[in-house]
Formats: sequence, C-alpha cells, structure tokens
Amino acid sequence: MTGRTSARGQVRGQASAGELLALVRSGRATTRGALQQLTGLSRATVGQRLDRLFRAGWLREGAGGPVDSPLGGRPSITLEFDDAHAVVLTADLETRHARAAVLSLTGEILAEHSGTLVIEDGPEQVLTELGRWFAELLEKAGHRADEVCGIGLAVPGPVDIETGRVVQPPIMPGWDGYDIRGRLSRAFTDHTGAPPVPVLVDNDANLMAYGEQRSGHPDCSAFVLVKVSTGIGAGVVVGGSVFRGIDGGAGDIGHIRVGAEALCRCGSYGCLAAVASGGAVARRLAEAGVPAASGADVRDLLASGHPEAAALAREAGRQVGDVLATVVTLLNPGVLMIAGDLAGTPFLTGVRELLYQRALPRSTAHLEVVTSRLGERAGLVGAGAMVVEHLYAPERVEERLVALGY
Repeated sequence: MTGRTSARGQVRGQASAGELLALVRSGRATTRGALQQLTGLSRATVGQRLDRLFRAGWLREGAGGPVDSPLGGRPSITLEFDDAHAVVLTADLETRHARAAVLSLTGEILAEHSGTLVIEDGPEQVLTELGRWFAELLEKAGHRADEVCGIGLAVPGPVDIETGRVVQPPIMPGWDGYDIRGRLSRAFTDHTGAPPVPVLVDNDANLMAYGEQRSGHPDCSAFVLVKVSTGIGAGVVVGGSVFRGIDGGAGDIGHIRVGAEALCRCGSYGCLAAVASGGAVARRLAEAGVPAASGADVRDLLASGHPEAAALAREAGRQVGDVLATVVTLLNPGVLMIAGDLAGTPFLTGVRELLYQRALPRSTAHLEVVTSRLGERAGLVGAGAMVVEHLYAPERVEERLVALGY
C-alpha cells in the first residue's frame, strides 16, 4: 500500500511496529485510537503491530484514559512503554577514577559503584575490571545478567561513533584505535556468563551534555556543557541530538590555542587545557608548594576554601570564558553548563567575567550560565540514554523483533 506523509512527518499507512513504539514513548499517541488516527493504519493492522511489542514485553497497558465521546462509553486503555523489561549498564571513565551503574530504561540509577581505575593502565586492564564491576552491580541491584539490553561507556577522548574507537586521545595512552566495544562486551560475558550485548561508546562531555539536557533542560534546543577536570572538553546538544561533527571531534575546545607557551599533553604548545584545566591548576599549586596532582585534588582544595586554589580557579575560568565567548557567539545556546572538578563559584565567576565582556550582547541576552545538576552521575545518565535511544529507535526495534521471532 502506498503511504502518504502527514503534516507532522509521519508516513501514514506505513508505520512499523517500531514507529508505533516511538509514538507511545514520546507521548504523541498513547491509545490504539490515537495511533490509528495519527498513522492512518487500520484497527486490525495497529493491533497486529502492537501485539508484536506486547509479546516482546516492551509495551504494557496502563490506566484508562478520558472518554472523548460526548455520548460517553468506556474509557480508552492507554499504552505505556514497559521500562521494567530490561536494564542498562553504564560506566564513566576519568583519568584515575571511574563510576559504573545499573540503570532502568527510564534513567533511574538502581545501583552504582565508584573507585580507582587508572586509564593509563590501558584498555585491557581497565575494561576487564569494568566487567567485574558490572557483575557485582547486577547482584547488588537484584537483576540478572540476561536482563541487560546494552552497555554505554563514556571516555575522556574523541570517539568515532560508528566504530566506538577513540581517535588520537591526548590523555588515554594505549587506547588509540582499540576495539573498546568488543573487549567490554567480552568482559561482561566473562564475568556474568550472559550472552554478548551491544556496547556503545562516546566522549564523556557529549554524554554528560546529553544526560543533563534530557533530564533538566528538555526544551532547550541548543545546549552546551563544558567539562573542566584533568582536561577540558565540551558537549553540544542541538535539537535533542548530540552534535559530534563528521568524525567525533566536535567540542574539543581544550585544544584551542590561546597564545600561552605551556606544553599540552597533546604535544602542542598553548592549548587551553594546558593553562586552564584542573591538571594545569594543580601543577601551578604544586609549584607554589601546595600538594595537588590532579583536578580532583583542586576540587578538594576548593571545597575547603583554599584561597590560592580559589584565585587560580578564577583565573582559569577567565581564560575558559574568553574561549567560550566565541563558542556562544557561534552556537547561540540557551544554556551553558559548567561541569567537572573546577565547576565551583570561583571558576564560574571567572567564566562569567570574560564571557559577558567578550561575547556579543545578542548572544548572551537569553543565555543561562549554570552548573551541573546531575553532578558526577551526568555521564552515567547520558550513557544510559544513548543506549536506550539506540536500541529503541524504530529501525532497530524492527531488527530486534525479527531476531526474537516476533
């Protein structure tokens, strides 16, 4: 049957089971009648396609909705995405620390763990350990390994989203081009005995931005998050989707040249990260005799009110704010979020000083400059959302239903 396209972009008469699920998940159509009206499918066809989703356990019936007819009658049974049929595993790697969690399909953290995990130890050791963490977390959360539908991983480096491999990461020695997805999938199977599951990998700032935008600013059509920890990176969400550039390099603002002569870990001189990251502030504090070796140490000093740490953080904020003036002028975001180890009052004050001084007033007139809402969980939540949106995209729903025999 030849379909026709409605004003809202839905192909009428051709909507697949995956597209019906997407309509229910988005809230655009939550009854059989609404699905018929929006798609143009017959009652029987809607019923057949919904039956596949019910058999897979992805849909459930909710409470009755309002009666639309003035003549009365029984209320329509609503349809809901069944978020209890599976769980997602996620992890967020930093340079010397990591977090991992079990999440529901709606992003609720069911169990989590954090601990030391040194990224310089290399992918084999780090990913093997993550597999062990995942097994322990599933037991803690009371879920079986065969309930896991996918794994999401956030890493502190640029990622080719098609392959899940990091590309020339300045602070991840030994990881360039490594098959992260394959190794983490095997580690999960080795430690749980469960069959392999899909693994998705993305840059940590991208996933933090995705998690924060979806959970706290869903109506913001242009959202920027800047993570300032050992390095500096930005995640950009435009129209509800992460903007990655053509090969995952978008948002790498830590390697914009700012004119200084400091040597960056990437091998170049004068990068923003070399002078204004948590690692750079830690080095300046150490040179002044203050014990600090990382952005996490700077964070602890700032929390205790250390005056020299606060002064250096404010200066770092001014240097980052100078670069962000260009970012804001280019992207015109509604929200600019500062996250990471340095995301406190001194740094934020410095950012605002230079940002509002250098950016065009029109670019900042409707701009909110805020700090992270999800904190250290942002990457975990964003990684979970990435997995769910991937697995329940209409075309992938069709593939999975066929594989399940429905």
